[in-house]
Amino acid sequence: MLVHGTCHHDCPDSCGWVVTVAVDMSGDPDHPFSRGELCPKVNRFLDRVHSPDRVLHPLRRVGAKGEGRFEQISWDEATTIIAERLRSTIRDNGAESILPFSDAGNQGMLAMSGISARFFHHLGASRLIRALCGPTVGAGVRMTNGSSLGFDPLDLEHSRLILLWGTNTRLTNRHLWPTIETARERGARVVVIDPLRTITADSADEFIQPRAGTDIAMMLAMMHVIITEDRFDREWIGEYTFGFEELAEHLTTWTPERAAEVTGVDAEVIRRLARDYATTRPAAIRTLVGAEHHENGAMFFRTLACLPALTGAWRDRGGGLSRSVGSWQEELIDDAALERPDLLAGRSPRAINMSRLGEALTAADPIVRDLIVWNANPMVTIPNRELVREGLEREDLFCVVHDQFITDTARYADIVLPATTHIESVDVVPAWGHLWLGWNEAAITPLGEAVSNTECFRRIAAAMDLDEPSLFDDDLTLIRDALPTVDIDALRADHHLRVPYPNDGRPWANGGFPTMTGRVEFASDQLEQLGHPRLPDYIPPVEGPAGPLAERFPLQLLTPKHHLRFLNSSYTHLPGHGDREGGPFIEMHRDDAAQRGLDQDSQAEVHNDRGSMSLPVRITDRVRPGTVVIPWGWWADQHPDRRVANSLTNDTLTDWGGGVAFSDTLVEVRPA
Repeated sequence: MLVHGTCHHDCPDSCGWVVTVAVDMSGDPDHPFSRGELCPKVNRFLDRVHSPDRVLHPLRRVGAKGEGRFEQISWDEATTIIAERLRSTIRDNGAESILPFSDAGNQGMLAMSGISARFFHHLGASRLIRALCGPTVGAGVRMTNGSSLGFDPLDLEHSRLILLWGTNTRLTNRHLWPTIETARERGARVVVIDPLRTITADSADEFIQPRAGTDIAMMLAMMHVIITEDRFDREWIGEYTFGFEELAEHLTTWTPERAAEVTGVDAEVIRRLARDYATTRPAAIRTLVGAEHHENGAMFFRTLACLPALTGAWRDRGGGLSRSVGSWQEELIDDAALERPDLLAGRSPRAINMSRLGEALTAADPIVRDLIVWNANPMVTIPNRELVREGLEREDLFCVVHDQFITDTARYADIVLPATTHIESVDVVPAWGHLWLGWNEAAITPLGEAVSNTECFRRIAAAMDLDEPSLFDDDLTLIRDALPTVDIDALRADHHLRVPYPNDGRPWANGGFPTMTGRVEFASDQLEQLGHPRLPDYIPPVEGPAGPLAERFPLQLLTPKHHLRFLNSSYTHLPGHGDREGGPFIEMHRDDAAQRGLDQDSQAEVHNDRGSMSLPVRITDRVRPGTVVIPWGWWADQHPDRRVANSLTNDTLTDWGGGVAFSDTLVEVRPA
């Protein structure tokens, strides 16, 4: 029997798959975006499902926190323990002492925010700001366009100049690459702008490598050239933008020469790129989320969104800015019906940013007493990880983890609950890299005593004797509530649905921007009122090469996704995945390594005030001098000192949008 589904991982491609029950799993050849191909992670998904290391029964901790020793218990025992603890916490400390913690480990609509959201709203628990990755991009673009909507990335086939800015498309968005190759066959040029020479940069027609986090200066200089050389679209600007004269005056000092000093990119390269961008039609900018991980992360995308408005690139199909298209999918989803914020009943619980989990577990007032984790592995994914560890080690913290494996986070849990894999539960998967909403059918009965996220919280709600009816809705009821305008039976039969999108592929060709002025806002009164610059500007980070820590820690650390066989913290521990990637390392430019007495494969200690870790050195020309790279995602077991990349990273929040400045992290490196 063939069962159709949709990949749930935090990846823009959201591939369709077909499961031959109990035998095989492959890409769905009829899926309009992934077209039958799965990535090296998911094409071995059945190995994950049937892994001997899966958690298949509820577990109770019997060892020290972090030791990872547990005993099997029943679901009744587990939910009774959890219910009694939650009730006592609410009675003695208030519901805000409970913190739900989840992210996009499973991007299924129900898995992310089905019964779980209703459950914590009903309790009045602290709210989690889930902005670790993604929301800052939209927040930045909205301050220019009033909306985060961009054009369909498949329309890149119509483009004649494609700027891949801060995105490693061939690795992290692999199913889009054939579209880009089609555009090249039709005469398009591809320019990659990235602080790292990635596999995508190797495939480009031109590679431009600014210093990490300085791209805004380059954008400002490009706009300077476009305006001073009269290469802007005067008609489109006059009709659809606000603040052009202010912008032009502001940019008079942002010459390519000034930007060259900041970025390390030759002034003539910046000047030529600006001219090419202004004179080629259609001209597209494609970006994703990586560049938001700086203190000025939102300003990056606010500034980037000014470029297509300046040249009128939105006039053309295949012109403008393409980023996440998840916002188009959101038009079909009734979040309020799914998550039921009305269950708060007028209460306004505090909000805790997930990137500051360490702070929440060690210094919040009131202190977090109970932590419930699902769809996430914060001991690997959250910055300033050693502070997170300190919080998880608290003896008075009660921690529950619902997962498929004993992750680095689950090792600290008091109760671990077994979670289904995606082929064991029904769900709907909204994509953020293409325009198809995907159905996921359960292909097999859950193994052992594993349950879905929705069933997990239904069981906890029942154990607490809660009587709110919506906490016990079944999965199909949840889906119908959340997609009121969708024919669910047709979606289930067809496996995917294309969401509404302009037929001509030009979402902003004729204006209609939902800003205060109804136009693209080069100048933003709203930003000024919030205490930010009203015009696009470059503000160096505090933890940067020109900041106060640079004398002690002169190297900028980047922690990118480098791996073909695992995604974020998933798959790292599985045979055929992490082992085939060869283990963690630090990449250094040969000049930086030589200055510190380090050679290829030397063991180095990387350190700053947050922590230290020992890693083998790889000498490379893929990074600029002054920059080092530690690919992230490895678990503690794969490091001899049990430290991970996020033991070092910065948890400073971005300028706005709630993101975090992973990539504004300074370190020093010395022989171990």
